[in-house]
Amino acid sequence: MNQSNHQPTQLNQSQEKVRNGKFRTFFHVVRKKWLAHWNGNPPGSILLGLGILTAFILAIPILYVVWRSLFAGVDRWMTVLDNRVPMLLWNTLSLTLGVTFLAVFIGVSLAWIVSRTDLPGRSTWQWLLALPLVIPPYVGAMTYIIIFGPRGWVRTEWNQVDWLVDHFGLYSFNIYSFWGVLFVLTMFTYPYAFLIASAALKKMNRNFEDVARSQGLTTSEIFWKVNIPFLRPAIGAGAILISLYVLSDFGAIAMLRYTTFTAAIYYQMGSYDNISAAVLSLVLIVLTLIILWIEARTRKKQKFYQNTNTYKQPDLLPLGRWKAAAVLFVGAVFVLSILLPIVVLLYWSSIGLAEGALNQRFWKYTWNSIKVSGLASLLCMLLALPIIYLKSRYPSVITRSIDKLTYSGYALPGVIVALGIIFVFNQYIPWLYNTFFLITIAYVIRFLPQAMQSGEASLSLISPRVDEAARSLGYPPWKVLFTVTLPLVLPGILAGGALVFVSSIKELPATLLLRYPGFDTLAVRIWVEASESIYYLAAPPALLIILVSIFPLKWMLKKY
Repeated sequence: MNQSNHQPTQLNQSQEKVRNGKFRTFFHVVRKKWLAHWNGNPPGSILLGLGILTAFILAIPILYVVWRSLFAGVDRWMTVLDNRVPMLLWNTLSLTLGVTFLAVFIGVSLAWIVSRTDLPGRSTWQWLLALPLVIPPYVGAMTYIIIFGPRGWVRTEWNQVDWLVDHFGLYSFNIYSFWGVLFVLTMFTYPYAFLIASAALKKMNRNFEDVARSQGLTTSEIFWKVNIPFLRPAIGAGAILISLYVLSDFGAIAMLRYTTFTAAIYYQMGSYDNISAAVLSLVLIVLTLIILWIEARTRKKQKFYQNTNTYKQPDLLPLGRWKAAAVLFVGAVFVLSILLPIVVLLYWSSIGLAEGALNQRFWKYTWNSIKVSGLASLLCMLLALPIIYLKSRYPSVITRSIDKLTYSGYALPGVIVALGIIFVFNQYIPWLYNTFFLITIAYVIRFLPQAMQSGEASLSLISPRVDEAARSLGYPPWKVLFTVTLPLVLPGILAGGALVFVSSIKELPATLLLRYPGFDTLAVRIWVEASESIYYLAAPPALLIILVSIFPLKWMLKKY
């Protein structure tokens, strides 16, 4: 009897031992594969968890927009595709191609003249021609509406000067047209191509030109057969940045009453048609991905290497009889992109000061801008550090995926980011809806890669042996990051935070969609006052944004 009672117990114990053995074998295999994935050096659960959580949070709004649009229904898709998409595609693509071509042509031409010729005041022009980067295109659009608009300076002040009107057609130029948008966006995006091409020209080795001259090639032939091939990667990088900016721009396009995908998405949100906005957003996301795919393909085919051991700085080419034409071209671009907008803003700001524009409301908008931009900058600096550390010190499929997910919001317009945030928080986290935290989250999604790029550049200068020494003393990876690595990369992290702050303070579409009643920023007030033609109230905040943006530009120019 007792024996029969003990037999089931012994059987259960033996089965449990078999199960435990299988579990131990399974976990051993999993642990072995996990260590092999990280080459025997895993990053630790805390550090990896921070990176995965950050990437997941940043990607949710974008993924949610895609999800909503895919399940919008066939009828809604057919309605939007039939009525809206063909016109929006034509407007968006024609404007993108036109601005990209003109901005690249102007930027590369200016870079060549300033970097490779004996242009008078070369170093000064290098700084002055980069200044349009600090002027948001919607501010530039406002200044040119003041000049060329229906009640602008040209029509009211110069209308009686018949010869000026007849010879230059100032009266007939319509700023509210395709050509007006093309002109404004070109004037304020060419610095992307200018800076990248300038950096490439400064690194170009003179040895290749010397070899070409020894073969009897003229200066023009050397330019087309030697210089241009080496400039192609820089030209492609500038073209991609410009085209992505045009695709994502809302402020200047809406001010000039031109309709592209970003403007259409904003207007659909204004009419509470979120499904149509999601459908249009998906089309714009596809366009963005196509441009990024083209950039990745062309980058592989456009790799040119130079021997740095025999590097020689390029010679300056004498302009000769072309000097006057070069100075005129450079001066004309400077006047149109910098001098005229600044003069307009100073004029209306002086009127605003006389009218009491710097009142309590102005400082309230200023504080709102500083609050949300400063918080976004702080969060970006904190979140960027674990991600760049994982990517640099623990390269794998997982860390590369985290890195790519964090870039998802940077490549897309602020309108789409705001749309995704509205979908997610309105439905799942309503207690945060209608707070300034949503605006901060949008800024983090949009501009975190700026902090990552700056921090990654600093981290690349630090040897991994410093981390290995700390790990050998028993420090876990997260403690190594915050106690050893952070002090060393802090200057780069702070510089990235400054870039995030400036980009956030200028951000318009996400702020317009996510702000709650009574909460406005400087960018929003510029938009509102300019839309109502109250320029003396719009000019002072525009000037303030420009002044704040100059400091990070000086830091960036040191890199070039």
